[in-house]
Amino acid sequence: MGRQWKSQHRYIQSGDIVYKFDPVKEKHRCIEWIRELFEYNPAFVGKNAVLGMSGGKDSTIAAALIAEAIGPDRVIGVAMPDKNQGINEADEICKHLGIRYMRMPIEDITSGFDRMWYHLADDEFKWSEQSKQNIPPRIRMTMLYAVAQTFNGMVVNTCNLSEDTLGYSTIYGDLAGAFSPTKGLTVTELLAIGDLLDVPSKWIHKTPDDGLPHSCPDEEKFGFSYAVLDKYICEGITPIGFDGTDVTEKILGMWNRNAFKEEAIHINSFEPRVYHHTYISDYCDNEKEDGIH
Repeated sequence: MGRQWKSQHRYIQSGDIVYKFDPVKEKHRCIEWIRELFEYNPAFVGKNAVLGMSGGKDSTIAAALIAEAIGPDRVIGVAMPDKNQGINEADEICKHLGIRYMRMPIEDITSGFDRMWYHLADDEFKWSEQSKQNIPPRIRMTMLYAVAQTFNGMVVNTCNLSEDTLGYSTIYGDLAGAFSPTKGLTVTELLAIGDLLDVPSKWIHKTPDDGLPHSCPDEEKFGFSYAVLDKYICEGITPIGFDGTDVTEKILGMWNRNAFKEEAIHINSFEPRVYHHTYISDYCDNEKEDGIH
């Protein structure tokens, strides 16, 4: 039996469950959370924010919130198109927000992996298409950490609760990051906040897709809409797919198969112990005296 999952009711009143979300309040709360993170958390103080700019709603809204919180001059947006991909207006979005913009195509890197697949393709090692598709997101995250390390930055995770519920993210790819202003919000909530920002609606309400070659919109792939999914997550309302059937089991199945992505690394446990600094220093000195280096 898979792990148990329950819908995450945002607010509950006596009697019937009532879903309440105040986008104005949550927008201000989110901005304040980012501002305090960069003002008071020692790891973030004086740092910039670095995020991948796909041109989609998630990165656009995240960039706008962060720019308002810490100032656009401390936000770096990085577009990383692969072969046969455009930048999806990422440059225009960054210019509109006033944030710094970098374009770093990854085609040469992914082409190297393409050659590797070719040389390793034999009967013993057969690479799945999904493993190949997950390479670009992981390359992009590597690039973002390189930019962050070079320009004194912290990497932004731009995932959202709806996609995370379905496992619609790549572990060590777009699922990575140092902080996330959007990860706790459903797509419906994210769009409501996005509509309050100084960003053209055309960038907030783009049809979401995974950006892969020959791809189709997310919802067409799922068989149900984000609106239906979000009502299930927040209110527990039975989700009905485009074909008129109950898709509860489908959603739970997707969540169970991908829940491991949200877990911390599993570490073998040992008895509690404390190594005092002086003890370690003395031990190392003794090892040197004994000729062990």
